[in-house]
Amino acid sequence: MVTFKDVKHNKEINTYIAKADETMEAMGYTEHSFAHVTKSAVRAAEILQVLQYPERVLELTKIAGYMHDIGNVINRQAHAQSGAIMAFRILDKLGMDPEEIAMVVTAIGHHDEGSAVPVNAIAAALILADKSDVRESRVRNRGTIDGFDIHDRVNHAVKKSELELDEKNGTISLHLEIDTEFSSVMDYFEIFLGRMKLCRQAAEFLGLRFKLVANGVGLM
Repeated sequence: MVTFKDVKHNKEINTYIAKADETMEAMGYTEHSFAHVTKSAVRAAEILQVLQYPERVLELTKIAGYMHDIGNVINRQAHAQSGAIMAFRILDKLGMDPEEIAMVVTAIGHHDEGSAVPVNAIAAALILADKSDVRESRVRNRGTIDGFDIHDRVNHAVKKSELELDEKNGTISLHLEIDTEFSSVMDYFEIFLGRMKLCRQAAEFLGLRFKLVANGVGLM
């Protein structure tokens, strides 16, 4: 069976991740390299682990999380779909079982808020993990705050981001600490409203309620 370790040490996959991030940097986007995809992979698997999904599903979730942004090497537009096609080719060549490939590429193809639907558990977990990765260290613009666009400013303002799953109460909460000197809480809500709505749909697929809490105040 193809493992997460196999994927994480695959030269071809790592080349596409690196080159995709170069494309994103050239376009002025926040970091989408190894830190982001690894965090997404681990966090998505942790969600399903708490919900007691089988170990193999957790492994496939990490694989999907690690590969989810490789489509950016082609273009930011429709990167989820192009990334899914790229992942299919790579995983098929590695000899992964077709049913498992289908689970992974479906999740990759459904992670972007422009077209995503949480159609399976892996997709739902990946959506939650990917969209909750908001942090200061993802900002590449190291100039003055005056030179930031609103996305950079909001990411720069987020000093802490934690995703907490409370299985007993059936909730998954994104807790943010936002430095309001750089960005207001409402700036975050305005910019990322689409992503947060998608997180709510993903949580519901997993039988959970999504909550957004910023500086101790519940927004969703």
